[in-house]
Amino acid sequence: MAPDGQTLAPNVYDSEPIPEAARAEIDRLLLSGDLFRYTALSDAPVALLEAEFADLLGARYALAVSSCSAALFLSLKALDLPKGAKVLIPAFTFAAVPSSVVHADCEPVLVEVGENYRVDMADFARKLPEADAVMISHMRGHTSDMDAIMDLCDAAGVPVIEDAAHSLGTVWGGRNIGTIGRVGCFSFQSYKLVNAGEGGIMITDDPEIAARAIIMSGAYETNWKKHPGLTNSCAHWQNKLPLYNLRMQNLSAAVIRPQLPLVAERVAKGRAGHDRVAEQLNLSAHLVVPKALGPEERAPDSIQFNLTGGWTDRQALDFQTAAKARGVTVQVFGLSEGNARAFWNWQFLGEVPDLPQTRAMLMRACDVRLPTRLTGAELDYIAAAIVDAAAEVRG
Repeated sequence: MAPDGQTLAPNVYDSEPIPEAARAEIDRLLLSGDLFRYTALSDAPVALLEAEFADLLGARYALAVSSCSAALFLSLKALDLPKGAKVLIPAFTFAAVPSSVVHADCEPVLVEVGENYRVDMADFARKLPEADAVMISHMRGHTSDMDAIMDLCDAAGVPVIEDAAHSLGTVWGGRNIGTIGRVGCFSFQSYKLVNAGEGGIMITDDPEIAARAIIMSGAYETNWKKHPGLTNSCAHWQNKLPLYNLRMQNLSAAVIRPQLPLVAERVAKGRAGHDRVAEQLNLSAHLVVPKALGPEERAPDSIQFNLTGGWTDRQALDFQTAAKARGVTVQVFGLSEGNARAFWNWQFLGEVPDLPQTRAMLMRACDVRLPTRLTGAELDYIAAAIVDAAAEVRG
């Protein structure tokens, strides 16, 4: 708070605090030097995290790894796709997603995304016949029509991987996001709901996918025996698959585990904060927050909204500047130089296709972080700053 009692612009880039309960376990690990996940005979922090996370989401198996990107890569490799396999991905996602496809010796096929940030189902249906797999990014926590996607993919026999990096705690039609496709991948990077700085985890009900991923993650020799319930499958794949050594270490698990019981509370706070700001933005004639699809119960830690009513590029840039002058950083995805979420910046793919619908959306879609720790007054400050900045530019 300012000296006069007024709310200052909040710092939205500080991560969620780490629970005190992590400190004792970290101290124990540092004193013992027991940081490698496979040193202990049983109950290593990473192994406990896998069991707890699988239970939290309602999955049979979980594998903790170094990042969500690593989980996406391992998921593709575990599907045993042929080299050059085509993988459908939304054109609105983070550069790590097409990168994981390239790393897996597959070819990304970009699908149009609409103004509501979700996969355009007509374009998806047109491109599905050429696909060997689908990787759906619930980008910034926005869930595409998973009922329609799964109906089409199941009928075609095409496996689905869910990139749920932004969607821990989101529910679709009563099912946890990440459990709808063959594999679900989550992130523990600092700006996610659970913060370990870096880290990721994949979940699946398929023992063969789990076993292949465990071996390739770096469970060399007989370390795979420390993953319960997969002895036969892992024994079959031992020494038949390359090792990519993408393991999580025990310190990361020690930071993550005390945060899992806080997920439900953080989801509730994040949803309430998002909806509070969205209600105020939607009162502006210049801004709109797209509605979620009916079956979705989101777990947001940020807000996205569109500039509506004929904004020019110059006005959109001026809007960013006006918001910044009020202490609030707004990112227009398509107008931020080198933005890793703008598909035309993915030069490692070579020539990118023309995706006019997604391009138009990205040129007017805005992004603001809303960590769950923000107070009501801080949320109101952010909303007012955005609305006032839009009014200043558009008159």
